[in-house]
Amino acid sequence: MSSYPNLFSRSTQALIYNYKIATVQRMLDFDHVVARPTPSVVGLVKPGGSGFEKVFWGKKEILMPVYGSLEEASSQHPQASVMVNFASARSATSSTFEALSLPNLHTIVVIAEGVPERDVRLLIKKSKELGKTIIGPATVGGIQAGAFRIGDTAGTIENIVACGMYRPGSVALTSKSGGMSSELYNIISRHTDGVYEGIAIGGDTFACTTMAETVRRFNLIDAVKVIVVLGELGGSDEYDVCKLLESGEIKKPVCAWVSGTCAAMFKTEVQFGHAGARSGEAAASAEAKNNALRKAGAHVPESFDSFGELIGKVFQDATGQEPRVPGTSPRAVEGYPNAQQVSARMFDFKTRKRTNIISTISDDRGDEPKYCNVTISEIVESKSDLGEVISLLWFKKRLPTWATKFLELCIILTADHGPCVSGAHNTIVAARAGKDLVSCLCSGLLTIGPRFGGAIDEAGQTWHRGVTQKIQPFDLVESMKKKGVPISGIGHRVKNVHNPDRRVQLLKEYAYEHFPQTKYLEYALEVEKITTQKGANLILNVDGCIGALFLDAVVNSSMFTPREVDELIAIGTLNGLFVLARTIGLIGHCYDQKRLKQNLYRHPWEDVMYADGDE
Repeated sequence: MSSYPNLFSRSTQALIYNYKIATVQRMLDFDHVVARPTPSVVGLVKPGGSGFEKVFWGKKEILMPVYGSLEEASSQHPQASVMVNFASARSATSSTFEALSLPNLHTIVVIAEGVPERDVRLLIKKSKELGKTIIGPATVGGIQAGAFRIGDTAGTIENIVACGMYRPGSVALTSKSGGMSSELYNIISRHTDGVYEGIAIGGDTFACTTMAETVRRFNLIDAVKVIVVLGELGGSDEYDVCKLLESGEIKKPVCAWVSGTCAAMFKTEVQFGHAGARSGEAAASAEAKNNALRKAGAHVPESFDSFGELIGKVFQDATGQEPRVPGTSPRAVEGYPNAQQVSARMFDFKTRKRTNIISTISDDRGDEPKYCNVTISEIVESKSDLGEVISLLWFKKRLPTWATKFLELCIILTADHGPCVSGAHNTIVAARAGKDLVSCLCSGLLTIGPRFGGAIDEAGQTWHRGVTQKIQPFDLVESMKKKGVPISGIGHRVKNVHNPDRRVQLLKEYAYEHFPQTKYLEYALEVEKITTQKGANLILNVDGCIGALFLDAVVNSSMFTPREVDELIAIGTLNGLFVLARTIGLIGHCYDQKRLKQNLYRHPWEDVMYADGDE
C-alpha cells in the first residue's frame, strides 16, 4: 500500500487509459461543481491514437490531448499521479504494469472485471515492491469529496450534490461494491456531516489493495473521524480488519456491516454478483463475519436497515456534532463551495453549447487578430519575417530564426520553375481561356501530386524512416529497387553530378552554415552516393534536399516531440512549402498571360500522335 495517507487532493490530476469520453466528462463536471482550480484529467491514452477530444470544463469547451502511448502521456504531463485504466480484462494487466513502471504515477485504478487471478497476484507483488497503490480490479473507483472523483463513482452529479460530496465530511467508507457504495454515500450524508473519502476496493476474488489496508490508511487521516466498512460474504478481508481492531492499531471508531446474510436461507452455495461474493464455508458467511467484527470492537447493527442510525450515533459520540437536519443543506466548509454556489454551477450544465469548428492557430476576436496568441502588432514590432508567420500558423510555435529563414529560402528557391512544368502550363492555358485568377491558380495547383511537387512529402518519409529505423543507405536503395519503386527526392530530368542543381547547392550551403546538425541531409547524401553510381542523373534533387533539411530543422529546434514530427510528415506539411511557394509563380504566370493578352490556347496537331486501332 502507498505510504501516502491521502491518495488524492484538489490538485490531483489523472491520465485516462482506453478512455470513455462520457466518463471523462463526468469527472470534469464534478471538478466544476466542486470548484477545482484545474481539471482532474489532463490527458487521454488510446494505443496508436493521437489528436484531441473536445470536452466541457464548466461552460467552456476545452481540448483534451490524446496520446498513442502511456509513456508519452506521462512524459508530457509529469504532474499526473493517477492512471484510471479502462482497458479490458485481456489487456488490463500489461497496461497496469506499464503504469507501475512510470515514476510519476503513484495510484492506478483498474476498472475491468475478470482479470486473471494470477495476474492480480503479480500486480499486488509489484505494487508493494514499488510502494504504489492499485485500486481494483473490478472496481468503480472511489471519490474524495470536494477534491477528486474516479470515473463514474457515486453515480450522477445530481446524486453527488444531494449527498453533499462537493465538500468533505468526516466519514470514510470502504466497500467491495460500487453500487452499494453509492447507497452508503446517501446514508452517511443523512446521518453525519458527510463523506470524506470512499473507496470501492473491487469485487473480484483478489483486490490489489485490501479492505484492511484501506482502513489502516483512513486511520492515518486526521480529517477522518469515523470509518465505515461494508463487506460481503466470501473471502477473508473482513477478518483482516478484525485483526487490526484487536491489535489496537485502529484508533478511530469503525462501523461495519457484511451483506449477504440472506445466503443462510439457501440450502446450497450461492454465487452473488461479484466473483468473490459466494457462500461457502461457515467462516465466510456474512453472519460469521458480522459476529467477528462485533467481537473485535466494531460497531455492527442487527440489520442493514439500522446501519444508518448506528453510523449517526457513532459519529455524534465521536465528534459531538448533531447530524444534519433533513431538508437542510450540508454545513459549509471553508475553501469549498456552499450549496448556493453549487446550484449556480449546476445550472452551467444546462446552458452550455457545443461548438462546430475548432481553431487553435488564430483568433480574430478582440482589438486585433492574433496568430497563435501573438498579436499582429507584436509580430510587426518585432520585425518578424514571413518564416516566423509560417511557424506560428503552421506549427503553433516560434521557431528559431535560422529555421524560419530556411523556410523563406525554400519558398524563394521553389517559387517558379519556368512555363513548361505541368502546374505552370495548366495555369497558362486557363489564363488564355479568359478564366479569373482563382480559377487559373487552382488549375495549376491541382496538378501538384506524387509526380509534380508532391515528392517532398515522400522524400521526407523515406529519410525519416531510414534514420529513425537505422536502415543503412545501401539497404534502403536495394529494398526500394526490389519493390520496383523509385526513391522520391532522387533523380533529375536535366541536372546530373556534372551539372548540379544550383538550388540544392544553396540549400546545403545554408544548412552547413546555420543548422546545428544535418543528420537527415547526410543520410540523403549517402543515398545519393549509391544512386549516382548507377546513373549520373540520380542526384539528390531539390525536393529530396528540402525534405531532409525540413526534418533537420524541426528536430534541431528541440520544439517537437517524436509524435509531432511523425504527424507533420503524415499531414503533408512538407508539400505545404511547395504549394505556398509555387502559388507565387503560378499567380505570376496568370498575370503574365493576361498582360500579353494571349488568345485561347490550342495544342498543335503535329505534337499529337493520332493512333487508330490498326496502328
